[in-house]
Amino acid sequence: MATNLKKIAVYGGRGALGSACVNHFKSANWWVVNVDMKRNDTADHNIILPRDVSWVEQEDIAVTQMDGTLMGENLDAVVCVAGGWTAGNAANSLSKKADLMWRQSVWSSCIAATIACKFMAPKGVLALTGAQIAVNGTPSMIGYGMAKAAVHHLTKSLGVEGSGMPRYSLAVAILPNVLDTEENRKRMSKSDFSSWTPPAFVAQLLQKWIEDEAERPPNGCLIELVTEDNVTNVMLPALEDLSNYDPGQ
Repeated sequence: MATNLKKIAVYGGRGALGSACVNHFKSANWWVVNVDMKRNDTADHNIILPRDVSWVEQEDIAVTQMDGTLMGENLDAVVCVAGGWTAGNAANSLSKKADLMWRQSVWSSCIAATIACKFMAPKGVLALTGAQIAVNGTPSMIGYGMAKAAVHHLTKSLGVEGSGMPRYSLAVAILPNVLDTEENRKRMSKSDFSSWTPPAFVAQLLQKWIEDEAERPPNGCLIELVTEDNVTNVMLPALEDLSNYDPGQ
């Protein structure tokens, strides 16, 4: 491992958004570790998590392998862009679908937070992935909304003093509407793509927050990414209350 390079862990670095993040930070000459169930050959190192183990076992594997990989070095940032989506109301296999969403979004976010607490340097950045739609009720996708709402709560909690995060670090969640990925275009082929957020924009935004402390949003907040006419704006949700958030740990 090149100790003179900035270092980032991308949790979910094989997915569409994760691959965009891995590619972006590699092109910016960062050292990148991918944490996923699949390998990303662009990353400098891969930590592969087995599917058929418990939440605690996944965390133990991720932490043990990260410790062995970093060899006493610290990460500058941890980005969790793992997740998934499924529809379904309370009459449509709610527990089964909620369990899947929990595994894909909540397990990954919690493990990413643990990695940040154990291995991230002071003033580092932990970025999680929420969803605009989960700010309110999601009757047609309850399991998905529950999982993303949990990620929102985790983010707010990590931004408060006593959360265990490194000193002066930032915990934030990005809340996109729809990401402009190949899979989403296939699934929603008749949609208006001009309102979809490009993964490359997300990667660039994360790099700006990591490298420039003056550009960072308040600690523990949820950041909506609103794209209209192919232009993405970054904004705080109208319902967000930042009054209890501490800007540094």
